[in-house]
Amino acid sequence: MKLLRLSCIVLFAWGAGWSLAAAEETEDQTLEIETLVPGAGDTVEFNWVSGIANITNDFVVRYRGAVLTAHRGKLNLETHEMNADGAVSLQFENQVWRGERLQYNFLTREIHAEEFRTGRAPFFATGAGLSGDRTNNIYSATNAFVTTDDVEKPGFRVRARRLSIVPGKYFVARDAVLYFGNVPVFYFPYYRRNFDRQQDSFHFTPGYRSVYGPYLLGSYNWYWEEKLYGSLHADYRLKRGFGAGPDAFYDAGILGEGSARYYYLRDHEPGSLIFTNGIPTSSTNGIPIDKDRYRLSFTHQVSLGTNLTAALVLRQDSDPFVTRDFLESEYRDNTQPRSFLDVNRVWPNWSLDALAQPRINDFFETVERLPDLKLTGERQQLGISPFFYESESSVGYFRHKFANDLTNQFSAYRADTYHQLLVPRTFFGWLNVTPRVGGRFTDYGETDGLDVTNREQQRWVFNTGAEVSLKASRLWNGAHNRFLDVDGLRHIVEPSVNYVFVPTPNKAPPELPQFDSELPSLRLLPIDFPDYNSIDSIDSQNVLRLSLRNKLQTKRKDTVENLVNWALYTDWRIRPRPDQTTFADVFSDLDFKPRSWITLNSETRYSIDQGQWREANHALTLTPNSAWSWSLGHRYLRSIPALGRDSGNNTVLSSFYCRLSENWGARLQHRFEARDGTLEEQYYTVYRDFRSWTAALTFRVRENRIGATDYGVAVTFSLKAIPRFKVGDDRNKPTLLLGG
Repeated sequence: MKLLRLSCIVLFAWGAGWSLAAAEETEDQTLEIETLVPGAGDTVEFNWVSGIANITNDFVVRYRGAVLTAHRGKLNLETHEMNADGAVSLQFENQVWRGERLQYNFLTREIHAEEFRTGRAPFFATGAGLSGDRTNNIYSATNAFVTTDDVEKPGFRVRARRLSIVPGKYFVARDAVLYFGNVPVFYFPYYRRNFDRQQDSFHFTPGYRSVYGPYLLGSYNWYWEEKLYGSLHADYRLKRGFGAGPDAFYDAGILGEGSARYYYLRDHEPGSLIFTNGIPTSSTNGIPIDKDRYRLSFTHQVSLGTNLTAALVLRQDSDPFVTRDFLESEYRDNTQPRSFLDVNRVWPNWSLDALAQPRINDFFETVERLPDLKLTGERQQLGISPFFYESESSVGYFRHKFANDLTNQFSAYRADTYHQLLVPRTFFGWLNVTPRVGGRFTDYGETDGLDVTNREQQRWVFNTGAEVSLKASRLWNGAHNRFLDVDGLRHIVEPSVNYVFVPTPNKAPPELPQFDSELPSLRLLPIDFPDYNSIDSIDSQNVLRLSLRNKLQTKRKDTVENLVNWALYTDWRIRPRPDQTTFADVFSDLDFKPRSWITLNSETRYSIDQGQWREANHALTLTPNSAWSWSLGHRYLRSIPALGRDSGNNTVLSSFYCRLSENWGARLQHRFEARDGTLEEQYYTVYRDFRSWTAALTFRVRENRIGATDYGVAVTFSLKAIPRFKVGDDRNKPTLLLGG
């Protein structure tokens, strides 16, 4: 391989001719010629009279960010014009030009080519009669076509009588026709696209659902610039009517960023609902839902200064089920959205939050905070002493409103302050002991509501305790097992005991208004402060939390992976309250990864007092290759009275994907409830790869239990260059494939 550097600045000094002086010039002003054929000998010949360099073997020329490769070429050292032949490739400004013959000037950036190909993902173009220079930075061609399909025979393309390209920025096609294969389908007198992935586009989802009838969901996705983009939705459902609305996302720089979204539908069959224990439920003979249905959402986040931020969320729905009926994926993410304004200020060891949370939707139970101010002191050392300090103080006015005001609301002022001292110590280099002592004072103003007005109250809480833990490990470098893909083993064990003592407060929870109360949970709640934040439910505690964590780690492909990650924990209540047992349920969280493509997750909960499993969640994931994958899960939950009479389940879940061929794939997803033998939900999706497009045909059957079975089928399309969904959305949110 032979390398020759020519100084291009000196080549401009023609008063006494031109000379080679590369050593005197900077690197970005140096023209570099490199031959690509090893042992080819002197393939660069110079004619010192004409100033022409002839290159007869494969070569590459670099100058000021431009890179040109070809089989043969002639370079005029005076004008810096290159005539290249044979598989010519030219790259500059993130744009690549290709052709069999190309004329290019390295100084003026002027290009001429009889035929060319160019592109910057996701768009590619080809045509004839290419010409242009850097004066106006516009390159023009005739009889050209543009596509996102980077192959010799694209599946779709836009053919233009005239094409203008601004490298790295955009292209404009005039008198353009959209072709699918060889079939013209649409005419564009003017068609412009930027050379990036943020493009204006249309999305359509035709389909059928039992509750909709035939439907067509459409959206126009617009992109003004990187800081302003959105969508316009226009949907029609035969049984339900026409729905529409805009989405807008913006970034206003120092003024903040956010989104505004609105959707409206004049519903022909809105149905009715009832409230059961304050929870809205669909019903055939309940309260009629208004036909004018909408969802309004606005979010805004702004940095007001150094470490000072504000976030605003406003959400108003016409009824509890408007998102469930028409925006299903959004409903599954958040069934009861809230509105709030939160201002946060952070210092090195402190933070201050101001939260205002009104109730906008009167059909949801809400604790209004008007406002709630909280000062948090992070755990911090007191000078050079061995003591550490942490605190949490709040003050606010609270109003507990029930759904649809079916029960009397109540409200009160509350001020709460908590302070704690800790002394973390390490003994013998491995035993960690952290004793602590703390106190809390809470002042409640007069409580209005609940048919009476309660007088002002004060509550005092004392707490103490200690946490003892250690971490030990052992390494076996010689451990090997092909079946479990083991290359060395490291065992890490972490036992810990956390003791908490809280004597009976002077005010029991039933005597206090419940704003931040303890809610039913499937997992163990924190036992120490301030992690336990149900301020109004604080009661006596004399408990030991026992936990044991084990890890087995091995080396796989130069990375360390957990072969086993297992945690066991429970509470031993030395003096249980009347509503407690001596031992809490025993919890087990296990992750087992016998191979890099096999993962087993297990979460179980066993009642020592009743001698029965109360919860068992298991999942097995197999991803051996890109051709197929399978996730199989089982969720068992024994009915818990605090969560409702029918809170239990015994559900089997399955998601299987198979790539049938290079262009075809299929996914099957099922949810089966074994308690009554009901196949609650079924998804069957067939994928087709059209090279530059992908399509999915999805069929769903859902057993609603209340009402008739819902059957649905839909077709979705996505352009690979401008994907409609994120990777994994079709698996994690299959409702999107139905347009929801």
